[in-house]
Amino acid sequence: MHPLLNTLHEDAASLTQLRRDIHAHPELGYEEVRTAGIVARTLRDAGLDVVTSVAGTGVVGTLRAGSGTQSIGLTADMDALPMRERNVFAHRSRHDGKMHGCGHDGHTAMLLGAARHLARTRRFDGTVHFIFRPAEEGGAGALRMLDEGLLERFPCDAIFGMHNVATLPEGAIGTRVGAITACTTVIDIEVTGKGAHAARPHLAIDPVTVAAQIVLAATALPTQVGSPDEPIVLSITQIAGGDSPTVIPESVRMRGTLRTFSLDATHAAKLRLASRVDGICAAYGARATVRFDDGYPPTVCSPAETALAVEVGRALLGQDAVFADIAPTMAGDDFAYLLQRRPGAFLFIGNGNGEHRGEADGMGPCIVHNPWFDFNDALLPVGAGYWVALVERYLASPATVRA
Repeated sequence: MHPLLNTLHEDAASLTQLRRDIHAHPELGYEEVRTAGIVARTLRDAGLDVVTSVAGTGVVGTLRAGSGTQSIGLTADMDALPMRERNVFAHRSRHDGKMHGCGHDGHTAMLLGAARHLARTRRFDGTVHFIFRPAEEGGAGALRMLDEGLLERFPCDAIFGMHNVATLPEGAIGTRVGAITACTTVIDIEVTGKGAHAARPHLAIDPVTVAAQIVLAATALPTQVGSPDEPIVLSITQIAGGDSPTVIPESVRMRGTLRTFSLDATHAAKLRLASRVDGICAAYGARATVRFDDGYPPTVCSPAETALAVEVGRALLGQDAVFADIAPTMAGDDFAYLLQRRPGAFLFIGNGNGEHRGEADGMGPCIVHNPWFDFNDALLPVGAGYWVALVERYLASPATVRA
């Protein structure tokens, strides 16, 4: 084991206690008051300069060493999900309907562990900003932090983020150059026809029939607009209309999501879908409104910073524990907004297959957004150690810096 990981393992019990405390007290987006308080107190106790209330509940801790002018940003999300936890262990959620089902408790604890270690050792030359983001789960906390001057107040030459995933071996690191998470868009289509008695359908313009044709056209669209190099996923996930089995309704509403790895592909798919909807409605004499609610943009990792992230991982964890070209995921993350402004990389860390869980805690694997999910505490020193190694490499100095 790398000496740095040996050192971080000495802090594992403390980080585990911290992580489980946050897990037991989940807070939704922009409500992370308790969590932000823990983060701020931990950073201050370690000797960092701390700014709170960035984008409501966001926290930024700053650590400087030496006289270097370069700066790096490391970030973690803090919010929980509005879901009911089914785990029965002692640190399960104490707030019904709220759960750390995506591992943000672990992300926060890993970054705090790195901050504490770097504050003790200061073997770097420059500035590190530890950015704790609120409201990643749909609230675009990163964008709000940027709108409030995050990078002007805390300049970063490069910025890095990390998220746990069940599809990598425990403790392994994965990333890639280019898009690693998707651009997400919510689709909302309302078809309006003409209602009638179900016994006299010839007097109606049936929006249910029109909606069915739109669903078929929508599900075929990815193969017509996308390509193996530019995949598109379009899913219609909700259909609602009518109040009675004997009445053909006046309207039907459909909702779903569009996911791509580029804004150009999203734009092309939107145009094609809207055109298909208009054509189908015209054929039936119906009309429709199509709305697109743009979510997060794709997270796009820059080449030089991704290469550095891979090198750091292999030096720390070994060649076989780092995957330099993983498949991108169709999930989205608000970290994407940060990489629109600065170069950097987004990393995945393997949460394992669930073997860290007790027999009564449910079956693995530990996929996120699952009521049985729990972050793997074995990752805490690994993730913290990775952040330390990245800082010491990015802000390398000829000699050890302690001032």
